[in-house]
Amino acid sequence: MNFEGLDPGLAEYAPAIHSALDPVLDAHLNPSLLQNVELDPEGVALEALPVQESVHIMEGVYSELHSVVAEVGVPVSVSHFDLHEEMLWVGSHGGHATSFFGPTLERYSSFQVNGSDDIRQIQSLENGVLFLTKNNLKYMARGGLIIFDYLLEESEDMHSLLLTDSSTLLVGGLQNHILEIDLNTVQETQKYAVETPGVTIMRQTNRFFFCGHTSGKISLRDLRTFKVEHEFDAFSGSLSDFDVHGNLLATCGFSSRLTGLACDRFLKVYDLRMMRAITPLQVHVDPAFLRFIPTYTSRLAIISQSGQCQFCEPTGLANPADIFHVNPVGPLLMTFDVSASKQALAFGDSEGCVHLWTDSPEPSFNPYSRETEFALPCLVDSLPPLDWSQDLLPLSLIPVPLTTDTLLSDWPAANSAPAPRRAPPVDAEILRTMKKVGFIGYAPNPRTRLRNQIPYRLKESDSEFDSFNKVTESPVGREEEPHLHMVSKKYRKVTIKYSKLGLEDFDFKHYNKTLFAGLEPHIPNAYCNCMIQVLYFLEPVRCLIQNHLCQKEFCLACELGFLFHMLDLSRGDPCQGSNFLRAFRTIPEASALGLILADSDEASGKGNLARLIQRWNRFILTQLHQDMQEMEGPQAYRGAGGSSFCSSGDSVIGQLFSCEMENCSLCRCGSETVRASSTLLFTLSYPEDKTGKNCDFAQVLKRSICLEQNTQAWCDNCEKYQPTIQTRNICHLPDILVINCEVNSSKEADFWRMQAEFAFKMAIKKYGGEISKNKEFALADWKELGSPEGMLVCSSIEELKNVWLPFSIRMKMTKNKGLDVCNWTDGDEMQWGPARAEEEHGVYVYDLMATVVHILDSRTGGSLVAHIKVGETYHQRKEGVTHQQWYLFNDFLIEPIDKHEAVQFDMNWKVPAILYYIKRNLNSKYSLNIKNPIEASVLMAEASLARKQRKTHTTFIPLMLNEMPQVGDLVGLDAEFVTLNEEEAELRSDGTKSTIKPSQMSVARITCVRGQGPSEGIPFIDDYISTQEQVVDYLTQYSGIKPGDLDAKISSKHLTTLKSTYLKLRFLIDIGVKFVGHGLQKDFRVINLMVPKDQVLDTVYLFHMPRKRMISLRFLAWYFLDLKIQGETHDSIEDARTALQLYRKYLELSKNGTEPDSFHKVLKGLYEKGRKLDWKVPEPEGQTSPKNAAVFSSVLAL
Repeated sequence: MNFEGLDPGLAEYAPAIHSALDPVLDAHLNPSLLQNVELDPEGVALEALPVQESVHIMEGVYSELHSVVAEVGVPVSVSHFDLHEEMLWVGSHGGHATSFFGPTLERYSSFQVNGSDDIRQIQSLENGVLFLTKNNLKYMARGGLIIFDYLLEESEDMHSLLLTDSSTLLVGGLQNHILEIDLNTVQETQKYAVETPGVTIMRQTNRFFFCGHTSGKISLRDLRTFKVEHEFDAFSGSLSDFDVHGNLLATCGFSSRLTGLACDRFLKVYDLRMMRAITPLQVHVDPAFLRFIPTYTSRLAIISQSGQCQFCEPTGLANPADIFHVNPVGPLLMTFDVSASKQALAFGDSEGCVHLWTDSPEPSFNPYSRETEFALPCLVDSLPPLDWSQDLLPLSLIPVPLTTDTLLSDWPAANSAPAPRRAPPVDAEILRTMKKVGFIGYAPNPRTRLRNQIPYRLKESDSEFDSFNKVTESPVGREEEPHLHMVSKKYRKVTIKYSKLGLEDFDFKHYNKTLFAGLEPHIPNAYCNCMIQVLYFLEPVRCLIQNHLCQKEFCLACELGFLFHMLDLSRGDPCQGSNFLRAFRTIPEASALGLILADSDEASGKGNLARLIQRWNRFILTQLHQDMQEMEGPQAYRGAGGSSFCSSGDSVIGQLFSCEMENCSLCRCGSETVRASSTLLFTLSYPEDKTGKNCDFAQVLKRSICLEQNTQAWCDNCEKYQPTIQTRNICHLPDILVINCEVNSSKEADFWRMQAEFAFKMAIKKYGGEISKNKEFALADWKELGSPEGMLVCSSIEELKNVWLPFSIRMKMTKNKGLDVCNWTDGDEMQWGPARAEEEHGVYVYDLMATVVHILDSRTGGSLVAHIKVGETYHQRKEGVTHQQWYLFNDFLIEPIDKHEAVQFDMNWKVPAILYYIKRNLNSKYSLNIKNPIEASVLMAEASLARKQRKTHTTFIPLMLNEMPQVGDLVGLDAEFVTLNEEEAELRSDGTKSTIKPSQMSVARITCVRGQGPSEGIPFIDDYISTQEQVVDYLTQYSGIKPGDLDAKISSKHLTTLKSTYLKLRFLIDIGVKFVGHGLQKDFRVINLMVPKDQVLDTVYLFHMPRKRMISLRFLAWYFLDLKIQGETHDSIEDARTALQLYRKYLELSKNGTEPDSFHKVLKGLYEKGRKLDWKVPEPEGQTSPKNAAVFSSVLAL
């Protein structure tokens, strides 16, 4: 309600006098009200006002049934009948809420909603009640517990809310906008502009939103767009209240007079069918509130502030005999509400009293109300005492009431997850003899077990990894899936939930709130995602790889550079390494090393991921080193400047990772053989001593680098194999120290666990005594707690557990080619001075940059994650800040972590696999500039891989030098795809389909057409992509690709490699062209390209209305262009041209985007026509499109 122009006496109710939660008796209270009312010692009424037994309620006539005190002396600001239970809610000017149960108004609950502001509106929901104050929206349970508290801006002055559906809320007030809030996510989803001074009352019908303004106007707004459809100027002064029923809108308010605002006794009534005013209704009271009470007729209840109430028909005459009087305790009525059943009226006055009027002795507030829950009485005092020392005492002495309600032990579904026992694998004999018909398999029964009996193994043995890979049994019991209690949630394997829309509605932001890009895990052999992230966050490697470009079709360095470029462009959206992994699968060495996993092995987790990722680490460094070292032929793709790193000698990968050393072999005859070699990484070699001695990490690392072993080797002097002593001497240390941990059995795991325990005891001993496990210390107490293993100052004892790995190590080259290694702390640096000054003397400090760990999870088969220390340059580019931070990278889950978490390894489930240490101040030694190596020459004409292609079959004309695209030029694009792997899905018991793994697609044809100029519409790229992988389905009906089109031996098409076409598109993206197409998001995803959003003009979104279906290109072409396309198959040239024409049509219809309203009407017509035709293009030739559009002359000429 708008209180502007009401009785000035309300000014005495300043918010300051109602700030106390327990109000005292107000001096203005009528003493007669307090007769027969019990008061507490403070004088506050606690029970409902009694009703005399002689009160007689006449059926059909409203009479007062009960009165009750909500808060003595505090004005009632709002009242609301609960829509789900038999309750009346009351809010006060002091921010207090009270609920009363049933027609007897028994007090149910009472709690404070806001400490200072008044409650302005109440709305009941299924699970709680919404309370609106000046700048706060609070959702509370009916007992008073807070479900959520949504704080609005301090400048907001909210007055009304409107529940549009079960999960969407509109909130308005005295500002120039209305907020739309999603109750599920508790977030603002939309902000609608309204005229000043704002909206104070909102109603809704099935046709319009009705918004009442303090200026006296009422606007009718569209339910979908919230745009103003009609407007009624009801009163010249201000609006007090209005209501809508059927086709009638009734309003009351104030008119402007010379002396100010005066209450208008004429109700303005409007007919919503003709959208005009009908005869005003004159009443005999000063209307402040009005409501339709449609029982037998559409009668109106008009209430004045002084307590007069009159009933009348909105289209008839008001009769003075229909007036009755409410007897408020205070001078004014402040609020009025009608129950959903229309059997009860509630009035709240300025002295805190609530009056209930009904038309029957036993009214109900709702037609169908659910039962209200009440607190159970306390039974503690009546129970007999139990002696717990008696072992045979029956617990049945404790009476437990028989109840059908949910027990406390029955956890809700939101806090629990079903954990069914996994079915055992199908018998191999059944799989061998099975014949498939569709998706159903049939096989004879091998008779190896009884019918309908399946044995389950409670424990699965794994001989390859000893007992180390088994998760230890949890003390909570075997049946409770111990791994769920052990493995932290953020470390568990993440999976993508696919829906009908694929990935479009999957919330990746829930897993990654940073601006760094994750990697999707559903691609085959994506176990290496964590290592790709480690290489990316090495700044010299990132720049080096992106500067590389060569002619090899499957070059891992090139593909990794393309992937790094996508990670650079992404702003938190996940990327996928499909092209990189496609090239990875073609490398013979990768297959020979067992790095290519079958889909079944990867899904079941049969492979030892720790060994696998360590072999992959060695392979990728070696492969990148070779790719950089190879001398390239004619530099078709390389820029003129080449790489900013490379020299004519060794590759930069060698400069970064290679450690030069001498291998010495000493025979027992005294002859010594020395040969020089180099290695890109080291493998930890653990001591054979089984006595369990304390040994820090630096000693093990020195033993692994300067390895000494006895072996049989050929001796030239003895001319036979002799026992020899082989030693390694280091000549030059690498800039990046890579270590494979080789924790592949329980023996190595026990060693790590034992050393971590030693380190923990030493840290506590240095502090000065034994410390209990649960004892915590203040930060000041820990300042002197350091560890010789290189751990930093800790604020909690938990940060010292399971830590053996130092954050920094110090290496020194001695004169006799020896090597000294020790753990390094910040305290050591203060003692010895900066490490950079000592590099001249062969002393180097290495800082831990990344750890890759193997997560042991028997439920999912395990996974690999990485802890990475992200440097300043990455934060500067992504977030504009300069700092360093440790992050957890778990595929597309990225989360900042504490630095100690990166070196804590609980060997029961978190096992170290790979360590990366980098020299301090590494980035200052290298040039970190990236020069785009892709030049315009990639767009020039090139030879086809197909042997049978003829010039007559050419479907495109390459760009000339004078046609090179510029920034902002339009390019029509379309792509066609084939299927490499079918979709994996399962049918649920209710008949719905659940996608487990989507189909793997591969691009087969890419077409680009000119978007402007005299040759507009003519293709300049029409490449068929050669593939070496097996194609499961060519999708000819939708792609136009036929078997043989992608085979270089028999194809007659212009066949190229994926890399060649990829470079063309990358050049167009880098130059800044705008791509026009239909459904480009999926095209770019399968091609594996990251395109900035401002360079994509997608017609599927241009011709789309919110919350409506997407429209096919074929229907749009018929409707707007009078074209019938995609008859038998799809053709990418035709589709790209049509998308260009549709974009031109869009600009024509929307006047270059300046008239969205007129274009919105066009879209309405489009959707109406589509619904009539069921979105199918009419087949008869005689029926033409309702729209006509000129086609491009150049297209017709072609």
